[in-house]
Amino acid sequence: MIVLDVETTGTDLAKNSLVSIGAVEFSHPEAQFYEECRIWDGAHIDPVALERNGFSEEQIKDARKQSEGEMAANFLKWLGERDDMVILGHNVDFDVSFVKAAAQRSGISTPLSKRIVDLHSVTFYHMLRRGVAPPLENRKSNLDSDKVMEYVGIPTESKPHNGLNGAIWEAEAFQRLIYDRALFPEFCKLLIPWL
Repeated sequence: MIVLDVETTGTDLAKNSLVSIGAVEFSHPEAQFYEECRIWDGAHIDPVALERNGFSEEQIKDARKQSEGEMAANFLKWLGERDDMVILGHNVDFDVSFVKAAAQRSGISTPLSKRIVDLHSVTFYHMLRRGVAPPLENRKSNLDSDKVMEYVGIPTESKPHNGLNGAIWEAEAFQRLIYDRALFPEFCKLLIPWL
């Protein structure tokens, strides 16, 4: 299983571009992928997205960086060398959809499945099973990434967001929710709240 996290210039697949991809192989967490790219010509840039991921316009337009398509191809090659290609992540449909869109823009076929495992859903289920009410806002789930990390007993991901850090934090959360133990040495001393 692969924990995936991407950073983008916004939330619209048709208008925005990837800027980085981070991934961790869940069963072999030392196997990691992280690359950055320049955005595709004409991609829209949402200042809020750049504030979130810490990239500047100069960085994401740097002609010396690989293209979005080259980065997507490198990720798909790395993914093809893994034990399996089941994708996990927080709101992971967003991440998978952006990788697919980048590949499509570059004429690259993608083996990514529509069957994915979402950290939000796993955490929501875990909370219900323990008798903990998941947070709601306006009668809808408000279980964002920061709340998930708090629930599993680790600090929130540092800001600005980074694709690899996101994948590491999400992999750690999955490990705690599924196996009741830490995955990465840096989190071993942090208690799991329900144990």
